[in-house]
Amino acid sequence: MALLYKADPVRGERWRALFARHAPDIEFRQWPDVGDPAEVRYLLAWEPPSDLATRLPALEVVFATSAGVDQFDLSQLPAGVPLVRMLDPALETGMVEYASFATLWLHRRLYDYVRQQRECQWQAHPLVAAEQRRVGILGLGQLGQAIATRLSGYGFPVSGWSRSPRQLPGITCHAGPDGLKRFLASSDILICVLPLTDATRGILDRDLFALLPAGAALVNIGRGEHLVDDDLLEALASGQLSAAVMDVLSQEPPAPDHPFWQHERILLTPHVAAMTQPESAFPVLLDNLRRHQRGEPMVGRIDRQRGY
Repeated sequence: MALLYKADPVRGERWRALFARHAPDIEFRQWPDVGDPAEVRYLLAWEPPSDLATRLPALEVVFATSAGVDQFDLSQLPAGVPLVRMLDPALETGMVEYASFATLWLHRRLYDYVRQQRECQWQAHPLVAAEQRRVGILGLGQLGQAIATRLSGYGFPVSGWSRSPRQLPGITCHAGPDGLKRFLASSDILICVLPLTDATRGILDRDLFALLPAGAALVNIGRGEHLVDDDLLEALASGQLSAAVMDVLSQEPPAPDHPFWQHERILLTPHVAAMTQPESAFPVLLDNLRRHQRGEPMVGRIDRQRGY
């Protein structure tokens, strides 16, 4: 019985050592060294190889190395093979850290102070109390809930929106199309952590920005395809948005002439909000492998109809 790994080869060696130490009954193989395809029961991958059904005829489960699975074409996965997302505690920790940093960066207007430093300008700006800065979390899954809880601890009034109703202590929760407008109207800093689906692709557009309070700010740590780039530039130029922190883009890296690179009100980072760490992710993955071997439900299985 073998597991085939297809992602970053350096981290692959860390995965290999963990399997050798804790699960020697599961042979670890690293792409492209597939060996006998008939022995491969599990695939752990960022992106799967093409023609999975023919390349790996005995495949039983595909495990994503990420919390999101929009990089997978679900229509190309064999019908009877479940897809399971990564539930690494380090991913949650990283996303919470990044969201906290980005919120404070925007709240304290550090984009202005960075510009002033370049211009040798010594000028203070009025400080807004945290309780007067409303933060909205667009997407209240596991990551969104963790971010909301942390940010409320800073004293920000925090609200969240999800497709279906949720309850979270200390957080004002909105749901569905009717709740979206009310949610956006109360979000001075909007943080997107939505999964990418056909329904959410391009959701961060001029129509959504127009529903935010004038001068609101944006953080996108969901997926680059959530954002319409030109609409963000337009909103920043008009003053409808004051600033943005972008960790994900539809094209990564962006072209050298992409306007985000030099925009003084956009902080751009190279998709680093969170990264799967083999040492913290391995216990969760191994638990799911053992669950599958015992015929028990796996945690994090993707609903193909919803895409997450």
